[in-house]
Amino acid sequence: MYTLFQNIALVTMDPEKPLLQNAFLGISDRKIAWIGTAPPPERPDLVVNGQNKVALPGFFNTHTHLAMGVFRGFADEYDLDTWLREHIWPAEAKLTYEAVRAANTLSLAEGIAAGTVSFTDMYFGEPGLAELCLSVGVMGNLSNGATCFSEQYVPQQDRAWRETIELADHYHNREGLIKADVGLHAEYTSNPQVWQVVAALAAERGLNMHVHLSETRPEHDNCVKKYGMTPTALLDSYGIFGTRTTAAHGVFVTEQDMELLRARDVTVAHDPSGNLKLASGVMNLPRLRQKGVRVALATDSACATNTNEMYYDLKLTAILHSGLAGDPTLVSAADSLQMATVAGAYAQGREAESGMLRVGFDADLQVLDLDKPHLLPCHDLISNIVYAARPSDVCMTLCKGKTLYKEGEWLTLDIERAKREMVEIAVKTIRE
Repeated sequence: MYTLFQNIALVTMDPEKPLLQNAFLGISDRKIAWIGTAPPPERPDLVVNGQNKVALPGFFNTHTHLAMGVFRGFADEYDLDTWLREHIWPAEAKLTYEAVRAANTLSLAEGIAAGTVSFTDMYFGEPGLAELCLSVGVMGNLSNGATCFSEQYVPQQDRAWRETIELADHYHNREGLIKADVGLHAEYTSNPQVWQVVAALAAERGLNMHVHLSETRPEHDNCVKKYGMTPTALLDSYGIFGTRTTAAHGVFVTEQDMELLRARDVTVAHDPSGNLKLASGVMNLPRLRQKGVRVALATDSACATNTNEMYYDLKLTAILHSGLAGDPTLVSAADSLQMATVAGAYAQGREAESGMLRVGFDADLQVLDLDKPHLLPCHDLISNIVYAARPSDVCMTLCKGKTLYKEGEWLTLDIERAKREMVEIAVKTIRE
């Protein structure tokens, strides 16, 4: 099947061909087969009119807890520690796998409709999420974050360990969609035995690592007090950053931490809205970038940010840090878009085939309708996308060349069933 978009604007994120107007975009099966201002030599099977539309890479949401969408609005306006220990964790204990699947489905639908093509998720029930991603046709880097609140850690008795092994054995690299990651919830929810075990597993299997890191001041300071090292330095000493790692938050990393993160090629997942809402602080994004640390974007969970769509954080990233520093050039719209696409693909280990529009890459993309009052006039495509676009402007989302969402319709999942089951299964479970 050869599909040709014609007369479409392209924001490719490819430095060789960054912006094209009145262009042609050809997709053959799952791959991008043509990009240019002239039509391809091949005759397409389907022609799509791209007038007043722009195609750009789909977003990579590099830190999520999709099933926690069931807690959207459940416990707002608390600090992280109170929020987790007094509200979220007790309610989570009631969740069943059926409830998790119901919440996952609606969260995926929300993200897909807003142009997201891949999620880096940490939660339980991840083999079920892998099956769901395969069914829907969306990408996922999936992990269950290991925790241990006792002195002795027995991997075989840990659900996170068992799920990680299942993901690695049965789902890793399935259909180019699923990657099994090794998850460590955080330094403060585990111990050195856990760190040794998960680091060894990641190294042995060649799997990416996903971890929360220095999210709050108490977390960071308590680690220094207990171990005499920052969370970054401590976890590094146990090999946690030995494979490609996504570290969520990094709000309180030190200068020395930043140098270590750069040396280990760690990507820091930035979700400014979640950190602000929980009053955890603001990551020093400008300094991280100056130090050469890669930063990608994320939404965290919908109970922290109340959303699974990335457009809000895309804009917030571009304006927050510039505003705090009093320098409007500090983080540009293009910088923010790069974090949501190219950097996210790298974080997930997908940079060789995704993250930009380039011939030979997978057709993982979104199409926006520019014919909207809030998007006119369009003097600068990237500025309009970052500062003015909304999730509702996304009219198509494709992953591996397959259309997942088009003009308000989800083509690979039953949205009415998903909405119904969120209420009748997931929400009912936590209220019982």
